[in-house]
Amino acid sequence: MLLHGQPPPALRPGELRPAAPLLALLLLLPLQQAAAAAPAESGGFEVPGWRQDTQPPRSLLQQAARAALHFINFRAGSPSALRVLTAVQEGRASIRSKEGCRVDLVFTTERYNPEEGEGHLGKCSARVFFKNQKPRPAINVTCSRLIEKKKREQEDYLLYKQMKKLKNPLDVVSLPDSYGHIDPSLRPMWDLAFLGSSYVMWEKTTQFLYYYMIQLHSVKQWKINDDAIDFDYTVLLHEFSTQEIIPCRIHLVWYPGKRLKVKYHCQELQTPEEASGTEGSAVAPTELSNF
Repeated sequence: MLLHGQPPPALRPGELRPAAPLLALLLLLPLQQAAAAAPAESGGFEVPGWRQDTQPPRSLLQQAARAALHFINFRAGSPSALRVLTAVQEGRASIRSKEGCRVDLVFTTERYNPEEGEGHLGKCSARVFFKNQKPRPAINVTCSRLIEKKKREQEDYLLYKQMKKLKNPLDVVSLPDSYGHIDPSLRPMWDLAFLGSSYVMWEKTTQFLYYYMIQLHSVKQWKINDDAIDFDYTVLLHEFSTQEIIPCRIHLVWYPGKRLKVKYHCQELQTPEEASGTEGSAVAPTELSNF
């Protein structure tokens, strides 16, 4: 027992003085309060029910970027604004077994038909949510360094005028041809087909299925007037996981600066007894709040 005013005994080497219980509680309280008040999605704190993976497989980040890119191309509604993926810079994933996988990532793009000496078109930040085994991932994306609106409208209108000069597009059997060549005069038709196919590919994409347009197989209908181009065609989509080639008939209505309208029907490659298809339709907005 210590007398009043008597100093505490000296500690032996390696000995730690036990902290008073009340003092320990007072020291821990601020830490507990800070942890409780911390944002659920920042500073490394996990969202309840989600398991975070700060180093997800590269294949998952690539898949999310491709899905976001199909979504971007469709929503832009402009053949001149089409772009392709150049690189995924960073990303992380959060998984909830009963719901799906959420991927946050940053990636760069370039124009689908780049001009000489033109660099990357811009950087995009996206959140992609893959629902378990279901297509059409939910996507929220913001991009920078895009083509100026005025320049894009000028290029689209020039493309529109080129399409009006096409004489017999119904004679087109397939683009590219058996040698992988696309005649420059038919390039606008290919770009417009790719634009409409972007919606189809986004709708069919899942966490494990990835599609790409490999051929404009045939043109069923091609009408041009002062209001819009009415384009009915069939494309072949390559699904990379299964290596299946899926024919899709797509109908789109397009005019520079107006809403892009798309309807489609895809025939899945199955046995005749199991043959089925997928259908969908959409209207792309003329202005994008996050572009």
